[in-house]
Amino acid sequence: MKQTLDYANKVILAPMVRVGTLPMRLLALSFGADIVYSEEIIDWKLLKSERRVNDVLKTVDYVDKTDGTIIFRTCEKEKGKVVLQLGTANAERALQVGLKLQGDIAALDVNMGCPKDFSIKGGMGVALLYDLERAKGILKTLVDNLNIPVTCKIRIMPELEDTIRTVQELESTGIAAIAVHGRTKIERPRHPVHPDVIREVAKVAKIPVIANGGSQEMNKRSDILKFRDACGASSVMVARAAQWNCSIFRAEGQLPIEEIIDRYLRLAIEYDNPPSNTKYCVQMILRDLQESEKGRKFLDSQTLEQICDVFSLGQYCRAKQLEYHNAGIQGRRQAAPQRDDNEQDENCPSKKAKVENNGIGEEVIQHNISFIRVNYNDAIYFQFQM
Repeated sequence: MKQTLDYANKVILAPMVRVGTLPMRLLALSFGADIVYSEEIIDWKLLKSERRVNDVLKTVDYVDKTDGTIIFRTCEKEKGKVVLQLGTANAERALQVGLKLQGDIAALDVNMGCPKDFSIKGGMGVALLYDLERAKGILKTLVDNLNIPVTCKIRIMPELEDTIRTVQELESTGIAAIAVHGRTKIERPRHPVHPDVIREVAKVAKIPVIANGGSQEMNKRSDILKFRDACGASSVMVARAAQWNCSIFRAEGQLPIEEIIDRYLRLAIEYDNPPSNTKYCVQMILRDLQESEKGRKFLDSQTLEQICDVFSLGQYCRAKQLEYHNAGIQGRRQAAPQRDDNEQDENCPSKKAKVENNGIGEEVIQHNISFIRVNYNDAIYFQFQM
């Protein structure tokens, strides 16, 4: 049976690379977001991943088997509200991903708006708007074969007529909604957004239109709704304003930065979020405050414990990590990567080998390990690079 997701009159956390991971999505929901999008994840990454139920964290993890990296993590708290945004240029790969993840997500969104060179050179993102038949083929394949809603996120074209035509063509595939970022391929956040173009699109579209791109004018929830209304859209999607202060979704007004960081870090600890991703998200919240004394101390931190020490959560972090360790959690440090060439048995990643030592064959055990930068000093790291 085909599942549905109501896209009308919703306030949504937009997909943001390195920001839209589980802790930030849960934080947005706690402040009043109705739907949350993951960061864009490339199809190949998800196809290489393995689905694992994490009994310690009570999450579902999609894990890169080669190095233990968590590609996508979700939990019951966001069930029915999390949309995975997919980076793809191939209908077959996109469908494989959709079939693999549709039991764990509320909907699948295809990124057709990213203007970065990486996406464009791979035929993904905004490149799909200039290869409309391919774009339609991807969406139609997903719509026809998945039991969850399919959407896409686009940018406007230089000419209004082209934008409207593109939306109508994409709409014809049967997608459930379309998000429209009100800037063109070459425009960046410093350029004015074009709500008038989104408004014209919303007039002709037969599916919900989600307005995006108004963060520069948003300081409170009422500003979010004001932008939606200016665009004549069904719903509105917030990126940078939520990245800076996720409590912008609160009807009661924004909370101080210190409280946002505290709440975010507690979620990062509870869901064992990677320190590099946690640090990046806190940097986005701090912004200019990175130049303060506390900010500089934070920038010197590398581990999750060190980050939490700066914000008086070190003891809580260590206690939670010890709890998880005793419960048998398998983090990247414990991950035994598997070879893609299937040389190793999945349940036995180690193997025996012979090495010659002065003509005498000695048996050693070879075992794959995850390379985690902070585990090695500069001298060892330099040797690895030689």
